[in-house]
Parts: sequence; C-alpha cells; structure tokens
Amino acid sequence: MRNKTRKFKRLLAGPYLFWSVSFIIIPLLMIFYYGLTDKDGAFTLLNIANITTPENLKALGLALLLSFVSTVVCLLLAYPLAMILSNLGVNQSSFIVLIFILPMWMNFLLRTLAWQNLLEKNGVINVILDFLNLPALEIINTPYAIVLGMVYNFLPFMVLPIYNVLAKIDKDVIAAARDLGANNVQTFLRIILPLSVPGIISGITMVFVPALTTFVISDLLGGSKILLIGNVIEQEFKQGSNWHVGSGLSLVLMIFIIISMALIAKYDKDGEGTVF
Repeated sequence: MRNKTRKFKRLLAGPYLFWSVSFIIIPLLMIFYYGLTDKDGAFTLLNIANITTPENLKALGLALLLSFVSTVVCLLLAYPLAMILSNLGVNQSSFIVLIFILPMWMNFLLRTLAWQNLLEKNGVINVILDFLNLPALEIINTPYAIVLGMVYNFLPFMVLPIYNVLAKIDKDVIAAARDLGANNVQTFLRIILPLSVPGIISGITMVFVPALTTFVISDLLGGSKILLIGNVIEQEFKQGSNWHVGSGLSLVLMIFIIISMALIAKYDKDGEGTVF
C-alpha cells in the first residue's frame, strides 16, 4: 500500500518536474553555456568581463541606486501599513489584503502603461493640474518616474511578507512586555521589530531583485533614455543578437540573486516571511 502511495505521489510530482526542467533548469543551463563561451563555442570569461565597460558599469550603478531607493521607499510605506493590517480584525484585514493582491492579477505591462498615460505631458494628471491652474508634473522620462513605477509594481511584495510575519506574532508576548513596563516605542524596538526581521528580509529581497533586473519600467517610464542593466541585457539579446554577452551580463546579476537567497536562508529559516 505504501509503495502504491509513493508511486502515486511521484506521478503527481511529474508535471511540476517537467515544468521545472523545461522553464528553469534548461534556460539556466543555456545562460551558463552562452555566458561562458564565445561564438566558436570556446570557453571565455570575456562575456562576464563586459560588465566592466564604462557604459555597463554606469547602467549597473544606476540600476543598483534606483533599486535601493525603491526598496527603501517600499519598506517605509509597507511596514506601517502591514502593522495596521495586522491590528485589524480578520475579516477587515483579509479584505484589504485582497485589495493589494488584486492589482497583481493584472498584467505587469498594462499596469506600467497605465502610469505612462498618467504621467506623460498630456496625461491625466497634468490635465487635472492644468484645470486647477497648478504647475504641470514633469517627471516622465526621469529616474523619479522609474522609481515611482517600481514602487507601485513591487509594493505588494513588501507588504505581504511583513504582514504575514506580524500577523503571527503572539499578542500575549506584546501584552507581557507592556505589563512589564515597556512603552510603545520599547515594545516596537525590542519585540515587534526583531520578530518581524524575516518578513523584512523577504520583502527587501522580493522588491530589490526584480527592481534591479527590470527593463520594462525603465523603457516605458524612462522613455528609453535611461539605461539600466536590464535594458542593456535586453538590447544585447534583441537588437545586437549577441546572446553570449547578454548571458554573461545576466550571470553577473545572478550574483545578486544568490546573495538575496543566502540572506533569506539565514534570516528566514522557517519560511515565516513567505508570502503564500
């Protein structure tokens, strides 16, 4: 009977294994192959060394800066909101969390295009400002618009992990701290904040990594005038048809992904900051 159960479980895992091999393992192997070889198939590190060119270093530095700023803004907005949600009743918080999840069901490209229409010179926001005789908002095609797009698109990925951790904190622990004389600030700094670190680390990772690698947001809200490292990689694949250099630059970005995974493994060993 146990053997039949094991075979049945293996059969159920089949589609997942097929998906993982087809869309994760094989593409990764292709990236490694193209990134570590030249056009003749010979081993080389020149593709990775392309990151040291002035243009690529500038694109990487700007991507790191904007990703860092976006992550900090998301954290500052998400933490208070997550605390408010965790203090609400179950039905109220569930409804509000659903409101945050709903935009994630919409296509990422459509959400970004919506902000492009809102922010452009003759967009909805400037039409309203002009009607009110207020100065026009001129942030489209600037780094500020890119940061705004990143924050809008990735904020739910910061809110949900932090909320998930805060909701699991035993209220009796907080009550005990206050019974022992701790005020609200001491309770937050010594109890709530340390216990929410797994959610913070997960949220930072889930925002910083996609923000660092994005190219759609900078294309649409930056007007293709501001190149991030994601845009450089996209151009290498699509315009230059140079899969080797594009893959080499992608391997550099994988370093940041590995570092992020290591941070999660260290600070969120029990998976408390997992979104779902």
